[in-house]
Amino acid sequence: MGLKTKIILLAVAPLLVATAIITYLGFQSAQELAAEELAIYEYNLVDAKKKALKNHVEIALSAVDPILKNTSLSDQEAQRQVKAVLRELRYDYGDEGYFFIYDLSGVNIVHPTQPEFVGKNLWDFQDDLGNYLIRGLISAAKSGGGYHRYIWGKPPALLHEEKLSYAILIERWSWMMGTGLYLGDVYKELEKTKAVMNENIQNSFITVIAVVVITVILVVLLGLFINLHEHKLADSRLNTVAQRFMRLQVNERRGFSRELHDGINQSLVSCKFRIELASNKLRRDDSHEVVQGELLKASDLISQTINEVRQISHNLRPTLLDDLGLDTAIRSLIDQFSERTSIKIEYHFDADVEMADEFETSMYRLTQEALTNIEKHAEASLVTLSIIKKNQGVEFECKDNGKGISANPEPGIGFINMRERLELIGGDFYVESQKGKGTRIYATFPIQ
Repeated sequence: MGLKTKIILLAVAPLLVATAIITYLGFQSAQELAAEELAIYEYNLVDAKKKALKNHVEIALSAVDPILKNTSLSDQEAQRQVKAVLRELRYDYGDEGYFFIYDLSGVNIVHPTQPEFVGKNLWDFQDDLGNYLIRGLISAAKSGGGYHRYIWGKPPALLHEEKLSYAILIERWSWMMGTGLYLGDVYKELEKTKAVMNENIQNSFITVIAVVVITVILVVLLGLFINLHEHKLADSRLNTVAQRFMRLQVNERRGFSRELHDGINQSLVSCKFRIELASNKLRRDDSHEVVQGELLKASDLISQTINEVRQISHNLRPTLLDDLGLDTAIRSLIDQFSERTSIKIEYHFDADVEMADEFETSMYRLTQEALTNIEKHAEASLVTLSIIKKNQGVEFECKDNGKGISANPEPGIGFINMRERLELIGGDFYVESQKGKGTRIYATFPIQ
């Protein structure tokens, strides 16, 4: 496979994979969102039907309420008048908007659209789904008024369709009165809305595919027009750019280091002042709370200073490198290390040559990282550190007699940082270690 093809595939393949994943996730999310919106829409439509049914029943009840409360009428005459009113009562749904009455045994008393049911006992009547609809309506009415869904013939063709009814109880004669609305228009509206949503989702999907296709074509065409014959110069150009970048960083951090030096120093001086103040108060037999307050303030200052140092320590160039040179800067590191750990260090420096700033910084950081790893993990009592000029480069070697890490050490973040720093300036980096036999870190730095 040619280099051109590899580069084009490297550009196109992640694009296609990422687009496919994003498109799939977007398609799934759009479908889920559409389903949720349809469910909410259906609930609102059905809820509107329920409110309308309840209002119609209340209006019908108010129409017959004077008859029910007229005590001068006999039950027979009052029932006749109530049935007559409800047979004629309609609302704005044509033949759908009628009212029905059943007694609690399931005998139909009023049914304007299907008078053949009057006088028949429909207690055991079932719809197409096996639902005992009259029983359900009577049960809803007994509970103080309620809703029931079932399948019923819709006038005038009496085609079976899902219906929602609301029923209440006329307590004077223990009648169940109710009315219902067909839900076909609700489902038609839902189907229309669903079709529009699906169309929008499909259009979005097609748009994404079109954009991806156009993008892939542009990437391929661009790849074909790029002159790939210059790839042999890529490594050298990359190294040049990296070295220039490191030089720029060194120059910037040099000034930055000087600025922060005084700030951190002042924080440490303030901390020392707080500790001395606490010591004086302790000698004066001041209260425990007063002394502790000063120590807490000193602790806060130390914590702030530590945080500042941690934040900038890996990004600053030590001022000792500029003021006194690499040898003195590394000796300062060794002195600080020995004070903290009491580990003996044998140090040898024989590289008194002029090196670029980025080389000195890298060697200093390498020494710093190696000593830090020894302090944290090695449990060593002796460290041998040497920096020697050989041929056209400088060799760095750091050995300890600690517990080692393993035959093939896993690269930690410190080792990775060292290796990357050396690679950027054209150097090499090696780590050798065995359990119980210590660790050896070896690196080479080109002088030019």
